[in-house]
Amino acid sequence: MGTSRLSGTVNVPGAKNSVLKLMAATLLAPGTSTLTNVPEIEDVTIMAELLRRLGCEVTQAEGVVTITVPDRPDHRADYDLVRKMRASICVLGPLIARCGAADVAVPGGDNIGSRGLDMHVDGLRRMGAQVSNEHGYLLAEASQLNGANVFLDFPSVGATETLVMAAVTAQGVSILENVAREPEIIDICHMLNEMGADIGGIGTSTLTISGVAALNPVSHRVVSDRIVAGTWAVAAAMTGGDITINGVNPIHLDVPLDKLKTAGATIERREDSFRVHMSQRPQAVDIVTLPYPGFPTDLQPQFIAMNAISHGAALVTENLFEARFRFVQELARLGADVRTDGHHALIRGRAELSGAPVEATDIRAGAGLVLAGLVAQGETFVYGAEHIDRGYAGFVSVLTDLGAQISRITD
Repeated sequence: MGTSRLSGTVNVPGAKNSVLKLMAATLLAPGTSTLTNVPEIEDVTIMAELLRRLGCEVTQAEGVVTITVPDRPDHRADYDLVRKMRASICVLGPLIARCGAADVAVPGGDNIGSRGLDMHVDGLRRMGAQVSNEHGYLLAEASQLNGANVFLDFPSVGATETLVMAAVTAQGVSILENVAREPEIIDICHMLNEMGADIGGIGTSTLTISGVAALNPVSHRVVSDRIVAGTWAVAAAMTGGDITINGVNPIHLDVPLDKLKTAGATIERREDSFRVHMSQRPQAVDIVTLPYPGFPTDLQPQFIAMNAISHGAALVTENLFEARFRFVQELARLGADVRTDGHHALIRGRAELSGAPVEATDIRAGAGLVLAGLVAQGETFVYGAEHIDRGYAGFVSVLTDLGAQISRITD
């Protein structure tokens, strides 16, 4: 299984998929809000610049982000920043709630397939907004948002966040059904309630939101990143390693940890940490990605990489992003035996992989390719490492501390 057996302890920072939305949520309250446990990743830097463009003062230092929101933010989020990060769409709800208008460029980000905005738009229209798509921008206007009943056709994380942030200061009561239930959704709802919102049903598929007149700035600790934690867990299993992962609730990773146990790993769970120990070659495990609490799509590439060096064959079914399998073409360059058909991938495990140059196309694909490179014979060069920087703080240094033979090459 290669030469990089990883062992040691890692501390997990705040979640990328939460902090960006929490930063956007501060737009709902004039004054200074503070976020702690913030990961030092590129996407936080991009979101900070976006907020500055909207008139906010933003400082970043050692895991703390301080945001001072003006009485009247600007309401235009330009393409040059939004194209770099799809999470930029999360300013749509707060801006229309605060400013009565929002001009947000249609976002870019990871190349993992289409992620439509129809549910965002439909929900805002039900709340009384006028929304159009012109010249690559979503243009939304509403002199006053009103409470509404909205049923999401799919429990979309992004649509849930947009509609929750729009509803907290709408006039009347909003009932949002079939919403996403991810820990990051719970985190933003808790922060909004700390700011003075009235959100009931947190953690369930139905949220009842009674609009309030105004919100207040707050200090809030970001929930830990379960996807980063899951990546280190897979790294331990792939390399025959022993890693203790601190600062994360293992309940948030119930399904992935159960899959690692099936693969042969020993899992020790504690209240805010867990340990993964593997003393054998993994057994192949089938994966079906689903909305939380199902198996997270953001851990799918890492598990495919593990299956590539496992005993047996595994079927991985991707139900959320149709282009996420693009990275298997790069994995095949390392010698992996992977065949795809629609939203299914069949992986036949091999005793070893061989190093080769590969290219990351998104954050999680990049992480999966690095993990594969750790167990491949010879040298693996992963190009497009800037994608990894968007989701993992100190990725190379963490792996080096765990015993990996890895280095960052700069031009």
